[in-house]
Amino acid sequence: MAPAEENERDSGMESQEGSQSQEPEENVTHTSQSVSGEKKRPEIEDSYDDEPDESLCERLWGLTEMFPESLRNFTWSTVVNTKEGIKFAYSFSRSATWVVFSTSIILFAPIIFEVERAQMEEMQKNQQKQILLGPNSAISGGVPPPIMPPMPQQKS
Repeated sequence: MAPAEENERDSGMESQEGSQSQEPEENVTHTSQSVSGEKKRPEIEDSYDDEPDESLCERLWGLTEMFPESLRNFTWSTVVNTKEGIKFAYSFSRSATWVVFSTSIILFAPIIFEVERAQMEEMQKNQQKQILLGPNSAISGGVPPPIMPPMPQQKS
């Protein structure tokens, strides 16, 4: 192509200007200031006032139309499967927790009771011994603790 032909090629900007339904002169009159100093609003903005406001959900749902059907179906199935997976994991964790704690109580409760019973018997024996031998028997009742000799002082 010659350089002159490249300059004549449409960049797309002119086609956008030509697609407007209003003439440029009408545009100038709508955006210019009136005698009172107020700026008139274009007629295009008035047409938006007639339309009801869309909610956020409606806008998001409208955005889904720009994605292919296969992507929408994949996303939907991913969301549904994730939701079902979370439900299953929650249900399973509840059941597993119940099984673990109830089993541990059944297994360890007798051991805990036996240890407690043995401690109580030992305390009763000590109490009977104290009553029979007197109040100082618990202190003097065994081998006296070893007493360490005092450390010799070093002279400097």
